[in-house]
Amino acid sequence: MTAPTTDPAHFAHSLPDRGRLLALDIGTKTIGLATASADWGFATAQKTLARTTPAKDLAALKAMAAADSIHGLVIGLPLSMDGSDSPRTQSVRAQARNLATALALPTLLWDERWSTMAVERHMLDADLSRRKRETLVDALAAAHILEGALARLRHLAASGPWS
Repeated sequence: MTAPTTDPAHFAHSLPDRGRLLALDIGTKTIGLATASADWGFATAQKTLARTTPAKDLAALKAMAAADSIHGLVIGLPLSMDGSDSPRTQSVRAQARNLATALALPTLLWDERWSTMAVERHMLDADLSRRKRETLVDALAAAHILEGALARLRHLAASGPWS
């Protein structure tokens, strides 16, 4: 198993085939979840997992990965606005290493700096209530992260052979 990477090409080459992907927007209280179709055509927000203990969180993610035949993880990386790491970034990097090992899946770390803001703007434009926004924001942010990664992965696939 390879360590999590920020290089989409390395990630794509570590996948056995395209297959479904699971995106995570890891927060301190919740984890937003989204999946990609097997052909990487689209991302779908799934749910928000309330964080409890690391063991229970891992069990829930393992169950979802198995049930959905997940081939790889895309984890939002909360970089500072200047692109540097923060304590939060380091925490997510450590969690990504643990998840990649525990789930035995290739893992891509994807810049998530604007994901939550973009999703909140869309929900405000849609005139969703504050309560509805709170229940949807993390899963939609995971889908937004995944859409960005999928666009890059599709571009790489169109540019040349996979392996």
